[in-house]
Amino acid sequence: VADFIPVARISDMLLNPGGTFSYNGTTQLYPDVRLVYWAGGNPFHHHQDINRLRAAWARPETIIVHDWCWNAAARHADIVLPCTTSLEREDIGLTPRDPYVIAMAQAIKPVGEARDDYEILCGIARHLGVEENFSEGRSSGEWVRWLWDKSCKRAKVEGVDLPDYENLVAKGYFQLEHDQEEPVLFSAFRADPDAYPLKTPSGKIELFSSTVAGFGLDDCPGHATWNAPSEWLGSVDVQSGGKFPLHMIGKQPASKLHSQLDPGAHSSAAKIKGHEAVEVNPQDARDRGLSNGDIVRVFNDRGACLCGVAISDALMRGVVVISTGAWYDPLDPAQDISLCKHGNPNMLTHDRPTSRLAQGPAAHSCLVEVEAYDAARLPVKITAHIPPEIIPRG
Repeated sequence: VADFIPVARISDMLLNPGGTFSYNGTTQLYPDVRLVYWAGGNPFHHHQDINRLRAAWARPETIIVHDWCWNAAARHADIVLPCTTSLEREDIGLTPRDPYVIAMAQAIKPVGEARDDYEILCGIARHLGVEENFSEGRSSGEWVRWLWDKSCKRAKVEGVDLPDYENLVAKGYFQLEHDQEEPVLFSAFRADPDAYPLKTPSGKIELFSSTVAGFGLDDCPGHATWNAPSEWLGSVDVQSGGKFPLHMIGKQPASKLHSQLDPGAHSSAAKIKGHEAVEVNPQDARDRGLSNGDIVRVFNDRGACLCGVAISDALMRGVVVISTGAWYDPLDPAQDISLCKHGNPNMLTHDRPTSRLAQGPAAHSCLVEVEAYDAARLPVKITAHIPPEIIPRG
C-alpha cells in the first residue's frame, strides 16, 4: 500500500478528507476514510488534543479495534476483537541493538474468547474467501518456526550459527557473540571518511541542506534555526499577563510503560487520590494556594484534566510537569468536550505539526493554568479501569 500519513496527522486526516498535507518536500492527499481498523497502540494515549481526536473519531462509519483491555480506544470502537497478550501466545523477542534472542513461550492458554491477532485476521480472511492466500496454510506457531528457520539460513551466510528452534525454546534464549566495546557514533567515518562516507549528498556531516532549502518551507529552512513556538513562556501573551501562564511538559511515567498496565498496583500507587500527579514549582503553588496532595484542575482553551499536586523545587518557576499514560476518563462521556478525571495531559496539548517537513507532534509547546478543584463539593470517581457491562449473547 503506497498511501500513508504521518502518525501525528490522524485527526487531520479524519476531519479533512480530500485535503492536502506537506511531508518531506512532497504534497500528499488525505484519503476519505470510512473504516478504521486499529490493531496495536492506543491513539487516546499518544495523540494530542483528545477532544479534537474524539470529534475526528466520530467521522468514520465503522471503527474496529484489537485489544486485550478496555482502554479508551476500545471504548470508542464499534467492534472490539479481544486479542491475546504476549503471555497467551508463542513468539520471538529481539531488537537490532540487543545481542539476545528470547524464546517467548506461551505461558497460558488464551483467556475467554481472545485470539492471536493473526488468528483474528485468518478468521476474517476465511469469511472473505481468501484464507489460503493470506495464511499460506500456516498457523501462527508454524509462522514463528518458519521465520526462525529463514533467519538461521540468512545468519549462516553471514557466518553466524543460530540454534534450531527446538533448542532455542529449550534454553529460552540465545546470546549472539558481539563486540564488548561500546559503539561510538560515526567512529568508522571519523577514522576513514573516504571509505565510510555518511548517507548525505556529500558523504560528510552537513550543516546546510540544499535539498531541504529547496522545498521552500518557511517553518523549516535548510539549516538549524530557532522558530518561536506559538505557545511558550517567552510569548507576548504570557509576558503581558495572559490567562495561561504555565508551560506544561509531558514526560514518560516511572510507574508504567507509556499507558501500559496503568490499572496495575504499581501504577496506581504513584497516583494522588487516584489522579495523575502534576509537579508544580513551590512558588507557583504558593501563588495559587496549593499544597501537596491537593486536587487541581489543569486547563486551557483546548481541554482540562484533574491531577494531584506534587510540589517540586526541581522545576523552574512557570513550568508544570504531568506524566503521560493515565487512561482517558471523561467526566461526562456523552459530552463532546469533557474534562478528564484521571489526568491525561493530552487533553491540553495542541495538535499541530513540528514542521511541514517532518509533521511530528509538537506536544511540548503547551501553555496551561492550574487551579484548586473542590473535590468535596464536586466529587469524582475514577472509572477509567472499570470495564463496561457485558451483555451475554442470546
